[in-house]
Amino acid sequence: MEGAARCGPIEPLDELAVPRLGLLRVPFGDRLVEAPHERLGGRAPAEVLLPLPRRLADALLLLLDIGHLGKRPAARGPGDGSNPAPYAALVDDAERQRQERRLERDRRRREQGKQTYFESEATLDSWPVSQDPASAPTSILRPRRDRERDELIELEAQALDQEGQAAQGAAFAPPIGSETRERSAAADEGHGLARSGVIFAVATGISRVIGLVREIAQAAVFGIGGPVNAFEIAYLIPNTVRSLVADSALSAAFVPVFSDLLVKGERQRAWRVASSLFWLMLVGLGGLTALFIIIAPLVMGIFGYGPHDEFGAIAANLARILFPLVLVLGLTGIVVGILNSYDHFTVPALSPVLWNLIILLGLGLGVHSTTSDATRLYIYAGAILVATIAQFLLPLPWLYGLDGRLHMVIDIHDPAVKRTFMLMVPVTIGLGLININALIDQLFATHYLNPHRDPAAIVRAFRLYMLPQGVFSVAVATVLFPLLSRHASRQDWTAFQRTVGTGLRLISFLLLPASVAAAVLATPIVRLLYQHGQFNAAATEKVAPCLAAFALGLTFNGTMLMLNRGFFSLQSPWIPSWVAFGNLGLNAILDAVFYRFGVWGIPLSTSLVNIAGTAALVVVFRRRMRGFELGETARTFGLVTIASAGLAVVAWGIWRGLDAELGQSLAAQILALGAGLALGYAAFFGICRLLRVRELDTLLRLRHSRA
Repeated sequence: MEGAARCGPIEPLDELAVPRLGLLRVPFGDRLVEAPHERLGGRAPAEVLLPLPRRLADALLLLLDIGHLGKRPAARGPGDGSNPAPYAALVDDAERQRQERRLERDRRRREQGKQTYFESEATLDSWPVSQDPASAPTSILRPRRDRERDELIELEAQALDQEGQAAQGAAFAPPIGSETRERSAAADEGHGLARSGVIFAVATGISRVIGLVREIAQAAVFGIGGPVNAFEIAYLIPNTVRSLVADSALSAAFVPVFSDLLVKGERQRAWRVASSLFWLMLVGLGGLTALFIIIAPLVMGIFGYGPHDEFGAIAANLARILFPLVLVLGLTGIVVGILNSYDHFTVPALSPVLWNLIILLGLGLGVHSTTSDATRLYIYAGAILVATIAQFLLPLPWLYGLDGRLHMVIDIHDPAVKRTFMLMVPVTIGLGLININALIDQLFATHYLNPHRDPAAIVRAFRLYMLPQGVFSVAVATVLFPLLSRHASRQDWTAFQRTVGTGLRLISFLLLPASVAAAVLATPIVRLLYQHGQFNAAATEKVAPCLAAFALGLTFNGTMLMLNRGFFSLQSPWIPSWVAFGNLGLNAILDAVFYRFGVWGIPLSTSLVNIAGTAALVVVFRRRMRGFELGETARTFGLVTIASAGLAVVAWGIWRGLDAELGQSLAAQILALGAGLALGYAAFFGICRLLRVRELDTLLRLRHSRA
């Protein structure tokens, strides 16, 4: 170090990254721009010490005992924070593979003319890493946070490389303030999130549009009367069980644990945990499926479709065909969770496209092969099962491009496996109770309303309500969830809060106008999309009020989803679980009150429950995080509400005028509704521009950058 200060020769074992100097700041001048391994003449570099918390300069004494360089550091804990170690293991193959992935990402960014982060010959990661970690004299000491004193846990890999590059740039450029660098990094991260969100939203949008075509075809073939109501109940039960033990619940518990292991460099263990969960789901859900197939008539009897009902036998047989969906979707949850942890979103978003296409083929086959509604429903249910299996198989090839493999292993003793199941319990309650609310809704519909008409009317409205929900809020929450998990793992609370706030504002900006449009134009929307074949004008009068009632809670359902993912990323899922318990009781009470006003009263109670759930989650989250850009989010919500009111006035006025003049032919309906929506959204965007809504500027910048 003294030699470096005098610009003298530097011995290889003296070249250290010391506190207060930062990485690679000891050697400078013309030696700075040379690759470290070239500068050292191919000899092994010294032990590298990163800046430690509280400026522990005396820790340099740890490096003086050269005899300890070949020894392994203290063993790390299981990766869940229960046994923090003072420093990490030696650099191994995982570090090399991480560097290769970084360089590959930079190569793609360079081809697109964008800034690169990791490509630099004079960074720490450019040092050659020995294939055998035990024989490598280089190790990286990484500080960890003392949880009781709330200090730094672990440096991000990106921050490590950026600091090394900043040290090089300091010799040739004026110093740049840390605030400027933070703003630049935040802007680039926000741009990347927006891009991922758009890609996922487009892919999801395609699948939702094809799904809408499937819903239109189903409505035209079966209407909302007769045995199709038995089908809706038979499909709802496995769908609810799936939400409790598979798919979304499993992914929400699995992604934080899997991402945490990847962040900490425990790649092999992460894949072992994933493999164990895969086979445990196969065995457990397989047994549950077999049990339900046996007791299906008893379960359907709870909803009024017992042995003595006109459609009781049909309902039981349909339930037996559809319940294996739980097993297949459980395995799909593991596969999709792995891909999302590696920031692969497009293929999982496109797999529902295949799912809907197969179902459409099955529906067409049923229509042309028989005239019996019961037989058509059996063929339709079988097509759904085949399509779900195909949806599971489609993403599998993309797993082979990752740095691990699923293999045959069941390790129930791994703390990470146990941690996943422990997280699943509250996550299951938080997500599953939302679907149990739908079961409660249908119980009221089958027992207190018309069981052979109203359940299908609620489902038809719910499918339209979920179209913008799936395109926007699910896309935003899915893209941000792995990022939130990484921020929480690194305890970067500033970035965590910023990401949650960004998600809430994007969801509000996208769903508020959709909610208003669905409410004021419910009748023309239902009439245009559904009123064909067996779906007549009387069915439109049933479904349209249900859609308007659902629309009231559209935005708040999206914000609940985003806040739930935030708590799941913090591995604190019991908070949304208790909120979901409260919503369950509130939903039952409101159903008992509002069903008396008609079938639309049940969707109205669901919307009020969404509003109450969002309010409760915001209050708890604010206490937990002490602010997450709530003021900015409230500002955006208010401004977007004003702009949405303008959309409602313009859209309804244009549609009403054209509908009266043109009539109700198919072409006239398309023209009237399309003009109303187009001009209404034009008014919405114009008002947002006048009110300077920042989310609109973000989307415009993204559009220009893509162009």
